[in-house]
Amino acid sequence: MPVAGPDAWDPGRYGRFRAERSAPFLDLLALLEPAAAPRVVDLGCGPGELTRLAHERLGARETIGVDSSPAMLAEAARHAAPGLRFVAGDLATFADAPFDVVLSNAALHWVPDHAALLGRLAALLAPGGQLAFQVPANEAHPSHAVAREVAREPEFAAALGGHVRESPVLEPEAYAQRLFRLGFGAQRVRAEIYAHPLEAPGDVVEWVRGSLLTDYERRLDREACARFLARYRERLLAVLPDERPFLYTYRRLLVWARR
Repeated sequence: MPVAGPDAWDPGRYGRFRAERSAPFLDLLALLEPAAAPRVVDLGCGPGELTRLAHERLGARETIGVDSSPAMLAEAARHAAPGLRFVAGDLATFADAPFDVVLSNAALHWVPDHAALLGRLAALLAPGGQLAFQVPANEAHPSHAVAREVAREPEFAAALGGHVRESPVLEPEAYAQRLFRLGFGAQRVRAEIYAHPLEAPGDVVEWVRGSLLTDYERRLDREACARFLARYRERLLAVLPDERPFLYTYRRLLVWARR
């Protein structure tokens, strides 16, 4: 997860929807083929709980969790165990190859140029190794679209220096083509809609504060951030149906490939 300037990641806020955020990771693990005592890297390990789960389920001889957020790494350290460690690193450039399994859950969307990124990830794999990652692809949902709209409002555009968070995530077909050209002999690429019942539409704000909005929070001072959040809440709740419970639909891409 990215850090440029202050670390805006809050493990407690991120973990509020722990069960919902864990579901895609469990689906990702299910795509992996059994391997004998693999060496594993988890790029963007966050608070480390799921990295530990992967380490145990895969029967890994060694697992390295990588993250750039000091707050997340401090939380992840609680899950360190024999053969499982957590290190600070850049997801785009980390290199400690080779690995039998390269994992990433809801993190690679922070890294630009996914066509080039796939080549770098492929280079981390040992012969016969497996790549498995999951990325949000929910840019069309109001929870994401409204954030871009607010960032473009004159007050915030000035404070953000014109920055608007644009996702680098490709369409599923593009990942399939790139993996084929990289020599992966087997692959599965799928888009899936996760349906999350929440108590009220306002809970979507809290969900997004734990992830997407951190990119704006770390670029704004405290007062500007509070105004941004208030404006985001106002505009988002104006377009979401006032239903209780509220169904938050979240599109994600799950990608698995083996060389």
